[in-house]
Amino acid sequence: MTVQVTALTDPDRTSAGHRLAWLACGDDGDPLGYAFLRLFTRQGQEHLAELRLNVHTAERRRRVGTRLLDAAVAAARENGRRSVVAQADADTPGDHFLAASAFRKVLALTYARLALAEVRGGRAGEIQAIVERPHPGYRLTSWRGTVPDELAKTFAESRRAMDDMPMDDTDYGVVAWDVERVLAVAKAVADRGEQLTTVAVVDASDGSIAGFSEFVVPGDGKGDGLHYGTGVLPEHRGHGLGRWMKAESIRLARVQHPELAGLVTDTADSNTHMRRINDALGYVPTHKALEYQLDL
Repeated sequence: MTVQVTALTDPDRTSAGHRLAWLACGDDGDPLGYAFLRLFTRQGQEHLAELRLNVHTAERRRRVGTRLLDAAVAAARENGRRSVVAQADADTPGDHFLAASAFRKVLALTYARLALAEVRGGRAGEIQAIVERPHPGYRLTSWRGTVPDELAKTFAESRRAMDDMPMDDTDYGVVAWDVERVLAVAKAVADRGEQLTTVAVVDASDGSIAGFSEFVVPGDGKGDGLHYGTGVLPEHRGHGLGRWMKAESIRLARVQHPELAGLVTDTADSNTHMRRINDALGYVPTHKALEYQLDL
């Protein structure tokens, strides 16, 4: 079988980057697989590209994936990238393909889910108690969608809380955040038809944001929501703020989206602190994923 790989035009362009795309077809023109390569363009990540590649189950082991990968890697080099990252669930064909294609394993992630229907009775009371427990010098706030104007600057500054997030050997870079990027992320979520909620802790002494936790829910409020990130600035750690925000996120998800089935989070295996928080709040591990990296 002859495999024809065709570069496509992808209109998906944001202020943080854009994607290149390829479609693999057989002799009869039927699609066999595809690949997307996201080229990050924001300051701090200009060296990085992210690969998504999929081959139809019936067409695997016929070098379709290799042809798509060759095209993506060549484009990454042409665009001056030094690292290509890709993720696959553990012990799946994608996992084995990346391992056999010169990618190296750089990060292990555990996915966990909280079934919201099971948050009732004593467990609901425990979460409410965590939310209501005083944290002297701090207060909780939250918003849906775009951050309020009066908090935009300090919220953007608080994003450095993620700079030392455990990423093991991943060449992720240090993401530069500003108000423009914060607004762009909220707009991207809204444009997809999804709903973003942000919980934040405010330092009562000066009104600045000391930490944040975000989750995104499908537009119809059903199915599972996804936690985006939870971070506390280094100078405010050690006060239980991460647990406080995560508990408030659960409470808000149940109140705002009564038909939501669950909340899903992914955490680096090396991030033992956040994994302990998830375990204590009732999140149950569902599966593991592996982050791979190709050094160019």
